Amino acid sequence: MKTDVIIIGSGAAGLMCALQAGQRGRSVVLLDHAKKLAEKIRISGGGHCNFTNLNTKPENFISSNPDFCRSALARYTPQDFIALLQKHNIRYHEKTLGQLFCDDEAEVIVAMLRGECDAAGVKRFMNCEIEEIKHTPYAAEVGEGKKAKFYVSTSRGEFEAVSLVIATGGLSIPNTGATPFGYHVAEQFGIPIAKLKPGLVPLSFAPDDWKPYADLTGVSLDVTVSFGKQAFRENMLVTHRGLSGPAILQISSYWQHGEPLHIDLLPACDMATLLDEQKGSKKLLSNFLTQWFPKSFADAWCTQLPGIENKPLNQYNDKQRKQIASALHDWQITPSGTLGYTKAEVTCGGIDTRALSSKTMECNDVPGLYFIGEVVDVTGQLGGYNFQWAWASGYAAGQAV
Repeated sequence: MKTDVIIIGSGAAGLMCALQAGQRGRSVVLLDHAKKLAEKIRISGGGHCNFTNLNTKPENFISSNPDFCRSALARYTPQDFIALLQKHNIRYHEKTLGQLFCDDEAEVIVAMLRGECDAAGVKRFMNCEIEEIKHTPYAAEVGEGKKAKFYVSTSRGEFEAVSLVIATGGLSIPNTGATPFGYHVAEQFGIPIAKLKPGLVPLSFAPDDWKPYADLTGVSLDVTVSFGKQAFRENMLVTHRGLSGPAILQISSYWQHGEPLHIDLLPACDMATLLDEQKGSKKLLSNFLTQWFPKSFADAWCTQLPGIENKPLNQYNDKQRKQIASALHDWQITPSGTLGYTKAEVTCGGIDTRALSSKTMECNDVPGLYFIGEVVDVTGQLGGYNFQWAWASGYAAGQAV
């Protein structure tokens, strides 16, 4: 089958690219090895799809080339996607921190994108295994004025196009069909890849280190977690293997293996002053802390204070009170690792953006080849930013192919 555009990957970015290209009058074929469209959209946001964030700005994204995302994000904004929802009468609401969710099940987003693609004449081939990609570069034998061609051999037949878009996502949540396919394509064409690692992922600790907290699963605390220059104040959740919750997922994308996290367990308090006010109290430190923490966490935390026992408050001297306050505001713990791609919401790293045009997502050295979405080295923070990157990068390529 000859077509103008072949898009491999029918997730958020691939569908957006397909409908934009189709609306421009391009003939588009969408290929995917999965049986269902956009499984990540379906399961996201607890089944209600956190489809964008009203506060989207370049600073919400991680990349070895931080300015790359600016162009695409400026040309397709959260308001543009909201306008598409309104066209289809899809109701939505804002939760916290600018996060937008569907009122109904996430399937309404999938149905909207499918409908837009159908109306634009996009041909879909699901359950379609990609067997080989060949490329005829610009050359004399192609003929004057003709463009390069891509040939894709699949389990559903042979496809030929002038533009090939890779929208196959990253390695996160493999049970949705995630594979390293996009990175293999990049390697085939000599395109560099920024180091990959799980992002927005729970953190684990060595069993012996975590033993005091392992039985506290479900304890949730309002904290500020920081690493380097990044800090997030949200909930932190204790699990039997380590830490999770929004604050931990956020910082996990920045955390470097072997380095400690800094956790302010009481960001709303001045604990040094509060302890000084209690220096005559006979109340145990752990019991004093139950004003803010569940007793189980207060007891466990106090047993781990280096050089300080869990004693009545009136038995601490000035130096010890300062030490306790400092430990509460800067609890330093070093994770042993993450729970990996199975539990990660995104993949950090990916196609090196220095090899791509920030305006079109086209490879600088391979005309006609595009990479969009999660496969690219642009990773959003938690809260709808990764979907906004999918829409924006898909739009950018869809306007160019």
